[in-house]
Amino acid sequence: MEILNSPSQNRRAAVVKESQGSTTSSSAFSLIRKGWREVRDSADADLQLMRDRANSFKNLASSLDRELENFFNSASTFSVPAIRSSPSGDIDFVKKLQPKISEFRRVYSAPDFSKRVLEKWRPRAKLGIDLSAIKNAIVDEVEDRGGVIDFDRVYRGRRLRFREFWGEEAQFGEWEPIRALKTRLRELEKRGSSAELFGAFKNSEFVEKVKSSLKAICGETLDSKEVQPLDVPELLAYLVRQSGPFLDQLGIRRDFCDKIVESLCSKRKNQLLSCALSPEESSILENHNVNEELDLRIASVLQSTGHCYEGDFWTCLTKRDQSDGKRHVAIVTTASLPWMTGTAVNPLFRAAYLAKSAKQNVTLLVPWLCESDQEFVYPNNLTFSSPEEQESYIRNWLEERIGFRADFNISFYPGKFSKERRSIIPTGDTSQFIPSKNADIAILEEPEHLNWYHHGRRWTDKFNHVVGIVHTNYLEYIKREKHGALQAFFVKHINNWVIRAYCHKVLRLSAATQDLPKSVVCNVHGVNPKFLRIGEKVAAEGELGRQAFSKGVYFLGKMVWAKGYKELIDLLAKHKNDLDGFNLDVFGNGEDANEVQSAAKRLDLNLNFLKGRDHADDSLHGYKVFINPSVSDVLCTATAEALAMGKFVVCADHPSNDFFRSFPNCLTYKTSEDFVAKVKEALAKDPQPLTTEQMYNLSWEAATQRFMEYSELGRVLNNEKDNVKSRKTDGKTTMKSISAPSLSDVVDGGLAFAHYCLTGNEILRLCTGAIPGTRDYNRQHCKDLHLLPPHVENPIYGW
Repeated sequence: MEILNSPSQNRRAAVVKESQGSTTSSSAFSLIRKGWREVRDSADADLQLMRDRANSFKNLASSLDRELENFFNSASTFSVPAIRSSPSGDIDFVKKLQPKISEFRRVYSAPDFSKRVLEKWRPRAKLGIDLSAIKNAIVDEVEDRGGVIDFDRVYRGRRLRFREFWGEEAQFGEWEPIRALKTRLRELEKRGSSAELFGAFKNSEFVEKVKSSLKAICGETLDSKEVQPLDVPELLAYLVRQSGPFLDQLGIRRDFCDKIVESLCSKRKNQLLSCALSPEESSILENHNVNEELDLRIASVLQSTGHCYEGDFWTCLTKRDQSDGKRHVAIVTTASLPWMTGTAVNPLFRAAYLAKSAKQNVTLLVPWLCESDQEFVYPNNLTFSSPEEQESYIRNWLEERIGFRADFNISFYPGKFSKERRSIIPTGDTSQFIPSKNADIAILEEPEHLNWYHHGRRWTDKFNHVVGIVHTNYLEYIKREKHGALQAFFVKHINNWVIRAYCHKVLRLSAATQDLPKSVVCNVHGVNPKFLRIGEKVAAEGELGRQAFSKGVYFLGKMVWAKGYKELIDLLAKHKNDLDGFNLDVFGNGEDANEVQSAAKRLDLNLNFLKGRDHADDSLHGYKVFINPSVSDVLCTATAEALAMGKFVVCADHPSNDFFRSFPNCLTYKTSEDFVAKVKEALAKDPQPLTTEQMYNLSWEAATQRFMEYSELGRVLNNEKDNVKSRKTDGKTTMKSISAPSLSDVVDGGLAFAHYCLTGNEILRLCTGAIPGTRDYNRQHCKDLHLLPPHVENPIYGW
C-alpha cells in the first residue's frame, strides 16, 4: 500500500524503517509502543489546548455578564420627557429581558461549564487500535522466513487492511470528519497501483490547462508548426508580380511577368511536393496556380507573425457601411436616348433588369446636354427643355420594349459633345451627382471614357465596389486617324492608367478590346425582348409553311466610316461582278453620310441609302440577311438583334463576333472570296429557328446573370468578404484577406493621385485634347440642372 504524507502514516513509516534492522518480534513491539506513547502525548496536548480555549470562553462570558449588568443599571435610570409620560416609567422590553439574561449568566458562571463543553464536543466513541493483526502478521512471517522479518515482502504480498489496523471495535459514532476520512481511505485501498492514482491526474483537465498556460507564457502557439520564412526566389517572385502596373506601363507584357513568377516559384513548389505530405495536401498544391500559392504563402508567413493588413497609404478606409438592409447600385454611362447608340441603350436595359429583382435600389446616371449640343446629337432635331422631359421620353421608350414598369431612378450629370471625338465628355466631378448615402456600388459604362478627364473624387474611395464595362474599341478608331499609331500608343497607356486608378473589376464584352488590367472577357449584353418576340413569330410562320422573309440583304448602323462602311464598300467594289444583281439597303445617319454615299456612287455600287431607324421597325422584319463587315466593334448590338429575329447574319471572323459563333444562323468569313460565298449561301436557304436555350442566351435575363457572376456583384450584394482565398493545413486555415499590403494597390492609389493633379491643370487638359472649360460645368448646366455655381460648390478654385 502506498504511504501518504499524513502525520500518522509518517510515524508508521518511521516504525517500519527502525524495525528493519531488528530480527525479533519483541523489539518491533517496543517500537510500536513507543510510537503509540507519542500519539497519546500529542492527544493530551490537544485536550489541554481545548481546556484553555474553554476557560477563555468562560472569561469572555463573565465579561459579557458584567457589561449586561452595567447596561441594566443604566437603563433603569434612563429617562426622557416622552418616556416619563408613560404609565410604566421603565422600558418594557428591558423588564422582559432581565430574567432571561440572569438565567444565561447563572448557567455560564457555573464551575463545571468547561467540563460540560468538552463532553459535548469530543468524540463519543473510544478510539481503540487492534495490534493483534500486526502481531499475527509479523509472527507468521518470522516463522516462514526462519526468524528474519522481510517487511518489504509483507507490504508487497499482503496489504494490511484498514479494519485490521484500526480494529472492528473502533467505532466513531456520527463524528463526520472521522467518517469522511474512513471513506477516503477505503477508496485509496481499492486503487491497484500508483499508476492508477496518478494516471488520471496526468490526463485531467487541470493539467492540460496548466500546460496551455505555460505554452502561452513561453510564446508558443498551440497546435502550430513553425512557418519557414520567405526565401529569395519567393521574394523576387512577389516583387515581380506586384510590379505589374509599372512593368505594364513600360510595355512589358503580363504573360512574360507570369512566366518569371512561375519559374521562381517552381523550386519552392517542388520542395513541398517532395516532402512527406498527405495526399490531400499534395493535391491542393498541384491544383493551386502559382499566383494563388504565392498569395497563401505570403499570408501564412504574415499570419504567423500576427500581422493583419488593414489598408495601404493611398486607400480611403472610410467607405459607407450599409445599414439600411438594401444595397444601392449606380450605373453611369456616356450617352442617353434618343441617341441610338450602344452606350445609351444597353445601360438602360441593364438598369431595368437589375431593378426588376427588387433586391437593390438602382440609379441610372446619364449625361445632360445643353440645347445647342442636343440639336447636333439627337436625331430628327429632337430636343428637350428640361431633364424631366427627357426622363419621360426615356421611360416611355423603355416600357414599350420590355413590357413591364422598371422601378429605378434616372439622374443627370452635365456633359458636352466633342465633335472631334464624336462622343460626350463629362464636365466637372461626375461622382458628386451620386449622393454619399447611395454611394455603394458603381457600374461605369465605358470607364476609360468617363475618366479620361475626370477631376474629382476617386470612384473606388467613394464606392465599395466599382465595375467597369468596356463597350468601345477606341484604339481601332484612333488608328484610322492621322498619326493614329502614335495616338493609339498613348491612349492605350492612358486607358490602363485610369482603369487601374478607378476600378475594382473590368468586363470586356469581347477580346477585340485592349487587354486592360483587372479585366475578364464576358458578354453581359442582351437583346430587347421585342426582337425575341419577332423571332418567335417568324418561327411560327415557318412551321405553318408561310414565307417569313420577303426581302433580301440590309445593313444598319451609324453612318461613320469606322462602323464598317469602309469594309463594306471595299468588299462590294472588289467583287462587284461576283455579286451581279446584288442589292443592299443601308439604314443609318451620321457625320460621314455624304462621304459614304459619294464613294458608293463613284464606284457604281448597288447600295440603296435610307434614313436611320429603329432595328425593331416593322419595315425591317421582312429582310432575311443582315451583313455586318465591321471589325471596329467590340460586340455589335445589331448583330445580336438580327439573330434574335431569326435572320441570317454574315459577319467577319473577328474576336468581336466570338459570342455569335455558336448560333447556326451566324455565317463568318475570313477572306473577301469567303464573304461572297457566305452571302450566296444565306440567300439560297432559309435560316433555322432558334431553340429555347439559344433564345435565353440572347436575353437580358441571361446577360444579367452573367454580369452578376463575372463582375462579382452577386458576392458583394450578399455581403461576402472581398477577395478571400483560404487553404486548410495542419488543422488551420490560412486566409489571403489578411495577407501583405498589396504593392499593386499602392501603385493604383498613386496613379489616381497623379491623375487628379494632372487633370486639374487646364493647360495639360487642352494639350491632351479636352474640350476647353470642361473641368467644371458652365452656367447653362447650372440653370438646367439647378446646380450651384462651381466657385460656390468648390470654394478653393483650381483644386
